[in-house]
Amino acid sequence: MNGSKRTVRARRWAGWALAAIVAIGAGWMIFAPEPVAVELAETVRGPLEVTVDQEGEVRVHDRYVIAAPVAGKLIRVALRAGDAVQPEQVVASLEPVPLDPRARQEALARVDAARALVREAQFQVTRAAALVAQRSRERERMEKLREERFVSAEAVDKARTDEAAAEAELDAARARAAAARQDERVAEAALLAMPAVDGRRGRLVELAAPVAGRVLRVLEESERTLAAGTPLMVIGDPSRFEIVADVLSTDAVKISPGAQARLEEWGGDRSLQARVRVVEPYAFTKISALGIEEQRVNVVLDPVDPLGPLGDGYRVEVRIVIWSAPDVLKVPASALFRRGDAWAVFVVEEGRARIRTVKVGQRNPFEAQVLDSLAAGARVVKYPGNQLEDGARVRPLARDQTS
Repeated sequence: MNGSKRTVRARRWAGWALAAIVAIGAGWMIFAPEPVAVELAETVRGPLEVTVDQEGEVRVHDRYVIAAPVAGKLIRVALRAGDAVQPEQVVASLEPVPLDPRARQEALARVDAARALVREAQFQVTRAAALVAQRSRERERMEKLREERFVSAEAVDKARTDEAAAEAELDAARARAAAARQDERVAEAALLAMPAVDGRRGRLVELAAPVAGRVLRVLEESERTLAAGTPLMVIGDPSRFEIVADVLSTDAVKISPGAQARLEEWGGDRSLQARVRVVEPYAFTKISALGIEEQRVNVVLDPVDPLGPLGDGYRVEVRIVIWSAPDVLKVPASALFRRGDAWAVFVVEEGRARIRTVKVGQRNPFEAQVLDSLAAGARVVKYPGNQLEDGARVRPLARDQTS
C-alpha cells in the first residue's frame, strides 16, 4: 500500500516537473529576443592588392606648339586637326609688320636666345646618351650577377626598366633638340624677313613642322594680325602617348617608378596595362569639388598595351598598384570595426556572434589582410550594426542561407 502511494506521488512530481519545463520552454520561446538577421561572409585565402585610384588623362608624349615668332598678318592656315605633317613642312606663314629699331633689337635677342636653347638641348642629348650607356652597363652587370645567383630577378627587371627609361629620355632629348633647332631657324628667318623701316615689304616668315606627326589642334585658322608669341597650332606624334594622373601627396609618397598600373573605364571592355615612369618632384595646390585645398602631385605613366582608339586628352581611370601578394588570408573590409585601438570582427559560432579581435595588415576598400585570430573558412558578419552584441543570436539573411 505504501509503495503504491509513493509511486503515485513520484508520478505526480514528474508530471509537475515536465509541466514546469514545458512552461519555461514556452515562455522562453515567447519572450526570447528574435535572432538578428545578418549578412555573412567567409574568410578566404587568395590574392590581394592595394592601389591608388585616380582619374587620369592621356596626352601625347612630345607636343610642339607652333607660335608666331614676330608680329604680323597670318596667312589663312590650310591644315586641319588630324592632318599628317613631315619635318620641314611649312605649316603656316606670316607677313611681318614694319618694325622700328627697338623691335629689331628684340628680334636679334630672340635669335640669341634660340641659339642658347639649341646649345642647351645638345648638352641634354649628350647627358642622356651618357646615362643610356651607364644604364646599359648596369643592366649587363646585373644579368651576369643573376646568372651567378647573387641578385634577384627583380633587380634585373629594375635594371632593364631603368635602361628603357633612359633610352626614352634620350629620344625625348633628341626631339627637344630638333625642336630647338627649328625655333632657331624660325627666329633667324624672322630676322632675315624683317621689313625695313622705310616700309618696303619683306619676305613671308614660313613656320615649319619640327618633327613628323599630326596636327593635334589648330588654334588660329583665319587670316588676321597677330602679336608675337601667339600660339598657332599644336603638333605631336600620336603614336607615342603617356598618361598623367594627379594624386594626393600622401599617396604619391607610396608610389615608386616602375610600379605596375591598370587603365580602366576608358570605354573599352578590358583593362590596359601601364607602368609608372616618374613621380614629379613638386606638388601643387588644387581645390577639390568640396572646396578643400589639396596638395597633389602628377604621376606620369607609360602605356604597356596599345591604347587603341584613345587619343590626346582622353579620360581614363588609373589604378596604380602599391602593394600586392598572391596568397593571404582576407576578410571583407565591411566586416571590420574599431574596438578601442584595435580592429575586431563578429565571428558566428553555433548560431551566436562572438567578438574576435584581429590584427589587420594591408587593406583596400573591399578586402583586408588578417594576420592572426582567424582561420580560413570562418564565418564573419558583414556590416555589423549597433544592435549586434557579443553572444547575440543571429541568423543569415535569405541570400546567405544557401552558402
